Amino acid sequence: MELNDVMRTTFAAREFTDDELPDEVLHRILDNARFAPSGGNRQGQKVIIVRDPERKKQLGELCWPAMRVAHAQIKAGETYWQTITPTSVDIEAAAADESLPIAIPMFQHLDQVPVVLIVAVDLREVASIDQFIDRIGVVSGASIYPFCHNILLGARNEGFGGALTTMISSAEPAAQELLGLEPHMAVCAMLTLGKPPKQLTKLSRKPVEEFAFRERADGEPFKL
Repeated sequence: MELNDVMRTTFAAREFTDDELPDEVLHRILDNARFAPSGGNRQGQKVIIVRDPERKKQLGELCWPAMRVAHAQIKAGETYWQTITPTSVDIEAAAADESLPIAIPMFQHLDQVPVVLIVAVDLREVASIDQFIDRIGVVSGASIYPFCHNILLGARNEGFGGALTTMISSAEPAAQELLGLEPHMAVCAMLTLGKPPKQLTKLSRKPVEEFAFRERADGEPFKL
């Protein structure tokens, strides 16, 4: 596919057919994705490829508590899992409340997803330039999420698709134990990959003028 077409049609696919994603195709996707940039070119990523249905099922279940919290916060009119406005939701109670639905069915049927990738990054290898700022750190993600998105772009180019999810990070210690990851390996993302029933060709995104501004955040919208 032409690069711009890949960029404009790579969507979050959460439903898949029974088609397999062959190892040779997955290897090609990862072989291309590895050229993503990282801080100092230290390439601290580690990818765990999970095909075993039981292990995939366990990974899905680790995400359920965070999904329940998200549902409770949405019901309360909040943006779920944000860190600026204090939540009115009892996080521990919501996480344990099995009556709350799992909003994305994929997490309840993760064993049926063809391939699940867990992407971790070695915290000894990333530059956390914002570590002394009094807010949630985000800069370390620059050394891992370009790689993650390259995987999704590569999957789209191969006629497959997937979604990048981060709910698994809420259960990081359990995920580390399940996958044999050391404590310094941060669990950054779960990528679900397979053949979507339908490839979307038109995505809904904000126009450039709504997020790009000249010189300052209160400057003129960037338009031609």
